[in-house]
Amino acid sequence: MEKTSWKLKTWHVLRSLLLAYAVTVILLLLLALLLYKLELDEGKISIGIIAVYVLSCFVGGLAAGKASQSRKFIWGLLVGALYFLVLAVVSIASGQGGVPILQMATTGALCAGGGMLGGMLA
Repeated sequence: MEKTSWKLKTWHVLRSLLLAYAVTVILLLLLALLLYKLELDEGKISIGIIAVYVLSCFVGGLAAGKASQSRKFIWGLLVGALYFLVLAVVSIASGQGGVPILQMATTGALCAGGGMLGGMLA
């Protein structure tokens, strides 16, 4: 594959990843408003946060899939995996890395799956 094609694909992935994080910010602000107004318990907030991750990866995967010509599900999967990787690195760097490995693996699989589904439906 040509260099310009890889540069273009890289640009599409980065743009899709930025879109996914923009969706995350908006949805987390909405979730915080719901927490404030409805006084939700910790279990519902945890479910809401995971739903935000999956929806954000889905949107990012959808954008990556629409931008690519072939293998759309792989580009969506890549966006979901990169989303989780950045999320995990920031979480560990901020001192919040005390999450059980099974929970981290589940969240990673959900992020990758959400991105892949978005790519498949693009």
